Parts: sequence; C-alpha cells; structure tokens
Amino acid sequence: MNNKKELRIGLIGCGFMGRTHSNGYKRVGDFFPELAYRPVLKAVCARSKDRAKAFAEQWGYESFETDWKVLIARDDIDAVDICTPNASHAEIAIAAAAKGKMILCEKPLARTLAEAKTMTDAIEKAGVKNTVWYNYRRIPAVTLAKQIIDSGKLGKIFHYRANFLQDWTISPELPQGGEGLWRLDVDAAGSGVTGDLLAHCIDTAMWLNGGIQNVSAMTETFIKERVHQESGKVQKVGIDDACIFHCRFDNGSLGLFESTRYARGHKALYTFEINGEHASIRWDLHNMNRLEYFDHGDDSIVRGWRSILVTDGDQPYMNKWWVPGLSIGYEHSFVHQVADFLKSLETGAPCHPTFADALETQKVCEAVLASAASRSWKETGVVID
Repeated sequence: MNNKKELRIGLIGCGFMGRTHSNGYKRVGDFFPELAYRPVLKAVCARSKDRAKAFAEQWGYESFETDWKVLIARDDIDAVDICTPNASHAEIAIAAAAKGKMILCEKPLARTLAEAKTMTDAIEKAGVKNTVWYNYRRIPAVTLAKQIIDSGKLGKIFHYRANFLQDWTISPELPQGGEGLWRLDVDAAGSGVTGDLLAHCIDTAMWLNGGIQNVSAMTETFIKERVHQESGKVQKVGIDDACIFHCRFDNGSLGLFESTRYARGHKALYTFEINGEHASIRWDLHNMNRLEYFDHGDDSIVRGWRSILVTDGDQPYMNKWWVPGLSIGYEHSFVHQVADFLKSLETGAPCHPTFADALETQKVCEAVLASAASRSWKETGVVID
C-alpha cells in the first residue's frame, strides 16, 4: 500500500451522490489491489459547517470546507469531485480546470448545452483528466451488452428502446427547490426528467448503439405550480415531469425513449432493449445482474429468451468480487468507475465518458427539449468518433 501513488480527493457536495462516490473511493483499493493509485479522502465541502464536519467524520475525510473556492485552491487536492446541484457544475468545473485539477463531475454535465460547451472547452484547454459519472455503463450486465453488440452477434440494429420510470413527485403538496428537492426547480436543475433520468438512457444508448441524429419529442408538466421551499411562495414549475421522444441513430436504427416521475408503482425502473437482425438483448435495473438474450440462430425447438446471470469471473468486472452466483449491487458501479479512472491515470487513456462524451449527451437533451417546445423534429448535432 505504501508504494502506491496518492490521488487526493476534494469532494464538493455531500448529498446522495457524495455518499455513492465516497463509498467508491473507500472500497476500490480492497477489490482492485493491482492499481498503482489509491484515493485519499482529503477534504469535503458543503455550505453547512455542521453538515460538512459530520460527513467528513462519517466517511473518513481528513478535513472539511464551507467554500468550494477554498477547496479547489488547496495544494493538497489533486482531483475535484463535483456532486452539487446542476446549477453550479459549470462554475466549479471551469475554476477547478484553471487550477489544474483533475475533475470528476456528476451527470448531467450542466443545465444547458451552452454551459456544457463552456465547461468542455475549459477542460480541454487546461488538459486535465476528467470523467462524468454516468455509472450505469459500469454495471457488469450493461458492459456485457456492449461486448455482445461490439462482437457483431446482433447483426444490423433495427430498434433501441428505453425507459426510466419513477413516481415520487405525484403529490401536489410536494414543494420545489431547496435541499433534497432542487431537481424540481428549473433554475437549479435546468430540466426535469430529461436531464435527470433520460440523460442516463441517452448516454447508455449512444455508448451501445452510436450517435443520435435527430429527435421528435413531447414533454408534460402535470403540476403547474408548487410552493418553493426557499421563498415560501407558490411559483410556476419550469421542469418537465414526463418526456417521450423517438429518434434516428447514425446506424439507421430507430429509438424510442420514455421517462416520467408519474408512473405509480415505479421507484427506479430503468430498462433498455435492442433488436438486431440476428439477436436481441434487454436489461432491467430491477434485475441488474441479469442480461436477457435472444438468438435467432438457435435451433427452433429450443429458441427463446435466455436469462444470463452475470456473476462469473470471465464477465465484466466480476472477477473482482465474489464467487459465481453471488450478485453485486448499485453501489458497485461507482467502485468500477473509480477503478477505471485510477487505471486511466496509469495508461494515459481517457476515462469515458469524458466531458466531451457528456457534451454529446447534452446535445441530445437540448434537442429533445427544443423539439417538445416547437413540436417539430430537431437535429442533434451529435458527432461520435
């Protein structure tokens, strides 16, 4: 352990994502001992002194700050991890890049495409290592889906469909804004389910199936006004509660995406299915260790959907964990992302998705919202190398 290089982490924001990232930093060395770098939890930052102090003590950070500008100016911070609401991503990332810090940023990259472009330009100008936490790529079953697609087993792709369904905002009594509910405040979030949930679906889709050319979308805000927690006043709701869009991919396949926070009975149903010339695959977050696969090449008398339990050591990431048949969970995807980022420091390769990758996802999100507003098809301008 003593001969490992240190990556000194400064975490900004200590909510839900701050916990998942901190867990990833703490666990990665136990299960990826071959890595040359090890994270050191140097400092955490929150606006509340009491909260920052309590978080630092619980998760093992050496110190805490209440001003993110002080944190990024510290000489003992190598990498800045941004876990704040979307509204502050751009300012923090640009300032951290100017200080020469590596940057790990929560998704979506920003509230708008303009913000995301400014961030990406700053990162590339500074030449600092960077990644964006689209963690679902690193669930082993999803990574296996990528390997199957890249092998050509599906043949020509015809359809990609995905949904992300929740039900937690249905009550009209739920306020908007402030701690915990900033996702319902357009000024803090930028958008609703499009940036929060569909961004995950879009990132995964483009990683698996290539770029998206154009979109046609529809959004709805079911509850038009809510009390704002900070002002105490009833204000217009500016975010989208639900979004449906269809699209065309660069490879000629058609896509269908749906997301809502108004699907009673669903807490976090994220699924995708891909239909190809020779085979199909589908995945469900609620059964995250299984990948379903249909191969038309099978003998007709046994042809059908098979359920692949992704726990064997020759499947993605699984040789780091338990014995075959024993599953892992949501939190492990963040451990995998930390491991991949640390590995990228050794190899010099990018740790995807980078800011540049996340910018392409932001282009699709922006096109979706513009299409819904204009009730017309919109080009995305996505360029995938």
